[in-house]
Amino acid sequence: MSIRIFLYNKNMENTPYYRTLLPAARALLKGETDPIANAANLAALLFNTLPGLNWAGFYRWKDGQLVLGPFQGKPACVRILPGKGVCGTAAQTRQTVLVPDVHAFEGHIACDAASRSEIVVPVIQNGTLWGVLDMDSPLLARFNETDRKYLEELVQFFVSACRF
Repeated sequence: MSIRIFLYNKNMENTPYYRTLLPAARALLKGETDPIANAANLAALLFNTLPGLNWAGFYRWKDGQLVLGPFQGKPACVRILPGKGVCGTAAQTRQTVLVPDVHAFEGHIACDAASRSEIVVPVIQNGTLWGVLDMDSPLLARFNETDRKYLEELVQFFVSACRF
């Protein structure tokens, strides 16, 4: 059993982490087109590269709802309806949702009671929702506009690498 120990200052600039993460993601996905394999590797890369996370993974859009996909962290909710929680809201609006305090987000679904903040980026290919990238943190206000920018860029690369 391994224990993740990290020192993270939420006021610290996140750009240096992404300068390492984005080239690593490109190398990891190079030549692979399967979305499940790529999502699994990206979830592991995010979880093990970015500090202050307790969950990182994907939900896939299937039969009108989000269904748990590849992830790293504690067991999670398996199905989420559109408009429900942060993930369902991002899926319904097809917009990134950044939540500094999940307890202040009406309708938040608490899969892990330790989560305090969350960011969800929709994965859209040719106008069609494939799913969402979801990241949770036990820290209040862990995610910011820098995270939004780079995670949206990462999702666009994921979409361009995969054959859906």
